[in-house]
Amino acid sequence: MYSKEIFDKDCRQCERLDAFLCDVKKKHPDYHARPVAPFGDKNPKLLIVGLAPGMHGANATGRPFTGDYAGLLLYDALYEFGYSNQAESVALADGLELKLCRITNAVKCLPPQNKPIGAEINQCNSFLAAELKTLPEHAVILALGTVAHQAVLKACNLKLSSAAFAHNAQHALPGGRTLIDSYHTSRYNVQTKRLTKAMFADIFRNIGWLLAQS
Repeated sequence: MYSKEIFDKDCRQCERLDAFLCDVKKKHPDYHARPVAPFGDKNPKLLIVGLAPGMHGANATGRPFTGDYAGLLLYDALYEFGYSNQAESVALADGLELKLCRITNAVKCLPPQNKPIGAEINQCNSFLAAELKTLPEHAVILALGTVAHQAVLKACNLKLSSAAFAHNAQHALPGGRTLIDSYHTSRYNVQTKRLTKAMFADIFRNIGWLLAQS
């Protein structure tokens, strides 16, 4: 589905991540435990950028934000605002489809402790840059967390100082596109109410308004 410029299922460029995934595969033979492909519409108007696959979520299932806590709020919002045909994402064969929306990650492989190092983020950035180039003019990119926000800026050849991360902030990108920031939908952020369902809904209302103007 994707060119190798956007996604390489056989990528082993990051030695630390490759070794870690090999170890995870030994402990969990049924897990995907390889790079996780973007998921969603072939021609999205909304691209959601996360951090990296979760150990028992995307790393296990092979689909972004699928099977873990971080996907609960995200997929519920996508369904509520008309981007998805169902409110839950539990497995590859659950029949979920996205409309006008795609989900990708700044880093395609599971990192130890869910913390990729700078070299790994930079190594994977060319994939994100290639994916961004395929988006239509006036597309919206939703960055979940600071790492995703900075990865989008790097992929657009922008200085990190050109746009500071802030929840629900909007930043103009080349090609008439817009970057919107949100706190990540992680268990910690949701359970501590740093990110609430109402706050996330506000993000999607703003996305809807922006896309309606295009």
